Amino acid sequence: MKKKIFKLAFLLSHPIQYFSPLLEKITLHPDIDLTVYYCSLEGAREMIDVEFNEVVKWDIALLNNYKYKRLRNYSLIPSTHKKPLGLVNVGIIWEIFNGKYDAIIIHGWNYVTAWLAYITSILLRNPLFIRGDSSLYFELLKPSWKLLIKKLIFRILFKFVYGFLVVGSSNAKFYSYYGVPKSKMFWTPFAVDNDRFTKKYDELFSKKMETKKQLGIPHKKVVLLFCAKLINRKNPIDVLMAYEKVRYEDKALVFLGEGNLRKQLEEYAKSKGIENVFFTGFINQSQLPYYYLSSDIVVLPSIIEPWGLVVNEAMCFHLPIIVSNHVGCHPDLIKHGENGFVYTSGDTNELTLYLEKLFTQKELREKMGEKSYEIIKEWDYEQDIDGILKALQDCCKAKKK
Repeated sequence: MKKKIFKLAFLLSHPIQYFSPLLEKITLHPDIDLTVYYCSLEGAREMIDVEFNEVVKWDIALLNNYKYKRLRNYSLIPSTHKKPLGLVNVGIIWEIFNGKYDAIIIHGWNYVTAWLAYITSILLRNPLFIRGDSSLYFELLKPSWKLLIKKLIFRILFKFVYGFLVVGSSNAKFYSYYGVPKSKMFWTPFAVDNDRFTKKYDELFSKKMETKKQLGIPHKKVVLLFCAKLINRKNPIDVLMAYEKVRYEDKALVFLGEGNLRKQLEEYAKSKGIENVFFTGFINQSQLPYYYLSSDIVVLPSIIEPWGLVVNEAMCFHLPIIVSNHVGCHPDLIKHGENGFVYTSGDTNELTLYLEKLFTQKELREKMGEKSYEIIKEWDYEQDIDGILKALQDCCKAKKK
């Protein structure tokens, strides 16, 4: 077997359903020898999701077909939800020292473990790459004193980072704000497993009406899908209020997800006599494609959303998208008026206007849905791997000089 050229480490807090397929694809690349380090295995095991407010276990494999190591966590309050002290994995120091890696990718900086990795890599002069989904828009909403402190810290840290794996345009602006030159940025778009979702679309497309019936969704209705946790920052109440005002009879709204706002939403719909509103509760990964297939429009009205990967998934199903201007992916994935609409967060009248356009115009829905697929099919893991490979190649060239 041909020896791989680059030895790469990737430090992650825990297994994530959106990352595992990417890790599998990186492992298959003939030039990259990948080792993943997990600070916790929370995502791969049954756990209590505090926002879903129930026990969750993903029903797709998160630890298959790539090499990984679980680091022992010495935190007194072990949890990925308790930043920064929830993850204290001192073993990462030895792993970096002993691993002799060509580079290490560190995802974010929210835990003690990440800073142990940064400091160790800097002391050993081991090339560092950073990947995260921070958005400049939300960064500038923080207090000025906090921004000043972060500028002081990041200006120092970022001098020692060789490459920044950029996931989107707002993410690039975030790094630019903190003084990172474009020459140190490498394009690795925030993607989902397009292959899995598009294959499911092709497989199920002819069974849309049958699938609606099986899920208990009226098959003659135009279906609006909200796919997110029912919590404040996802802002589901605005969808319900806007849906209520839409002047169109053959409509339905599906809330796919769970959270502490469910009772409030159900009571509102009942008190106002709003018809054809469905609540599915938590739906696991393997079942998501059936709900996308049964839908005609997808909406994400979040108040705070660094990216919004549900948008990527829905676009794989040829669906038009409506998002608030607080959803981080909109500059990259939503072409206003072409594959969907971007409305001002909190403006339910504007949201109602766009919903009415899509509910009442089948041809517009279909045209925008095709445009969605045209955009998302180029936004995939292959681009991520190309970006990582380019970063590794540039890094090795620089080391030889």
